[in-house]
Amino acid sequence: MLKRNLPPVHPGEILREDYINEHNLTISEVAKGLGITRANLSAIVNGRAGISPEMAVKLAEAFGNTAQFWVNLQKNYELWHAERSVNRSNIRHFWEEWKAPQPA
Repeated sequence: MLKRNLPPVHPGEILREDYINEHNLTISEVAKGLGITRANLSAIVNGRAGISPEMAVKLAEAFGNTAQFWVNLQKNYELWHAERSVNRSNIRHFWEEWKAPQPA
């Protein structure tokens, strides 16, 4: 489990601030360069959609980094939220059973 209280930034915000805005690009320009619709890119940069593995490959190619970078941002974002939203109260702990001494 991630041990931080502040949520990670949505990967779309990083895309918007550090790649699009920082380099004075437009949403339309980047969407066209990626071969996607403006609406799809807008959904990502506004936090309404995540970055799929396919999108990660496109972003890596476009911005000179790795698909793993984008996938990790998305994974960390989703995992942080899942750690706080999943109800664990009825989950069976198999690992505790494995540690228990077995009867002879």
